[in-house]
Amino acid sequence: MSIGIIGAGGIGSAIARLLVGAGLKVVISNRRGPESLKQLVDELGANARAVSTKEASEAEVVFLAVNWSKIPAAVEELGPWNGRIVIDTNNPIEAPLFKPFPLNGKPSTQLIADMLPGAKVVKAFNHLSPALLESPGSEGGKRVLFLSGEHVDAKRKVVEMINLLGFHGIDLGDLEQGQLAQFPGGPLPGLNLVKHG
Repeated sequence: MSIGIIGAGGIGSAIARLLVGAGLKVVISNRRGPESLKQLVDELGANARAVSTKEASEAEVVFLAVNWSKIPAAVEELGPWNGRIVIDTNNPIEAPLFKPFPLNGKPSTQLIADMLPGAKVVKAFNHLSPALLESPGSEGGKRVLFLSGEHVDAKRKVVEMINLLGFHGIDLGDLEQGQLAQFPGGPLPGLNLVKHG
């Protein structure tokens, strides 16, 4: 399975470290181009490669880890998605003001899905800080990651990846239910839950 990451900030870099740490190969991109990622890919080693955003978007599974306000520009020339899985790691808020973006009553991931016609979008990897994402094991157990989405087959693959990375995945249901793990507004963001046994 090929894996791409669009966005190399705190969350994108943490996910890249997780993936290569589990022995998986990954391509990563940002808006500034592959050369700007040399230091990161040197740190990540042979299983990571910096590419264009277009190339990253052509992987079988794509992590979208871009500041909310920059997502439309980041994805506008990508696709067709042809049923590929996109993992939405975003929340509709960003530094420095942390002012919520208007969603007009829709789940944030539904807005992402509307921008990516043909993609199977799954919300995940969005409720923990980058530092916690880099440490799947805790206190003898596994940190919990929530996911949600409309496509059962895509969610099954994402759960398999979550488990492979050392977390414990909990499926919240469809995107409407996924708002429970959306920041701001949901009760689950920031909760550092650990599954034992």
